[in-house]
Amino acid sequence: MKYFLYDHAGSLNRGCEAIIRGTQNIILNADPYASLKLASFRPETDSVSGVDVTGAAPRELTKAEMAISALNIKFFKNESYALKKMYSGVIDAADGCGYCLSVGGDTYCYGDNAPARAITEALHKKGLKTVLWGASIGREDLSAEKIKGLKNFDAVFVREPLTYELLSEIIPDEKLFMFADPAFCMEREDLPLPSGFEEGNTIGFNLSPLVNKKNPALTGVCTQFLEKIIENTTLQIALTPHVTENGNNDADILNEIYGSIKDKSRLILLPDNLNAKQYKGYIARMRFFIGARTHATIAAYSNGVPTIVLGYSVKSKGISKDLFSEEKFVLDISSLEDPGVLVSEFNKLTEQEAEIRDTLRNVIPLRIKSAMSAGEQLLRI
Repeated sequence: MKYFLYDHAGSLNRGCEAIIRGTQNIILNADPYASLKLASFRPETDSVSGVDVTGAAPRELTKAEMAISALNIKFFKNESYALKKMYSGVIDAADGCGYCLSVGGDTYCYGDNAPARAITEALHKKGLKTVLWGASIGREDLSAEKIKGLKNFDAVFVREPLTYELLSEIIPDEKLFMFADPAFCMEREDLPLPSGFEEGNTIGFNLSPLVNKKNPALTGVCTQFLEKIIENTTLQIALTPHVTENGNNDADILNEIYGSIKDKSRLILLPDNLNAKQYKGYIARMRFFIGARTHATIAAYSNGVPTIVLGYSVKSKGISKDLFSEEKFVLDISSLEDPGVLVSEFNKLTEQEAEIRDTLRNVIPLRIKSAMSAGEQLLRI
């Protein structure tokens, strides 16, 4: 069977890469002779062995298409004709595939996602099986257009219970499924540890421009928190980028923090050019992890590392609830202005370290099994 994966932003976002790598393992486990084709907005960044990569950039409309598009927008307030023509290369690339998976887990979270909806509608009309894969959606993200788009899928696979509860109000039971995030199924790659990285005595720290935009005070708060870690513990600190796209680069903000801390003797800045498996290998050998990027925290969770999530969306809360049966150690950073709050949360994490490790040791194999079983359910659609 051929599988078509689309809505992929490219692998400079290691979370997107982790979803692709995990999805490949899930599908091949259920369908050993499967072949995968990936439509990527940045194909030059993707190098997953065994996956055929094609570009997903939109093309320019012809003069005739522009005229028809203008009429559709003017009289019907409908831009789907234009979008389907612009993304015709993506739509045509799916020919011959049995399943089409929209793999951008956040696709329905941000903006009005009109291109993704138009592509899905076109694939559906071709008679191909369309699946929203590993999704998270908050109530505030929904609109009439998005609900209509969600109903267009043959199946919706969500990754955590909060989204499942929400979509159960919209999607029929026979089309709605919950499985753990595909990234739980991505293997890790252990590179040699850099100088200063002490296995089992290093705290990883990740911050993203996305969360910092929501709270410009956050950089200073996190800098002060890390200075307190240096003053009051023996832990090494590994600043860990996980997305390095232009305009959305974790390394930029982590470099700023690195430059602001005077005592750098226990401070490491991990490279910004590693792949998702390699970052997971480093995170797996940390003692604690604090991160804003969801898939950096999944890398920590899946290796039993006690983690604080600098959460800003339903996915952070939902994944935590799935693991711990409650929203545990997910810190709302939208109004965080006191480093003492982060210090207090970290102290709680250290106090519960053994308990958290035991919980993760028990639940992670179940979540990996859950994610793997998504492939079997896919074949039953």
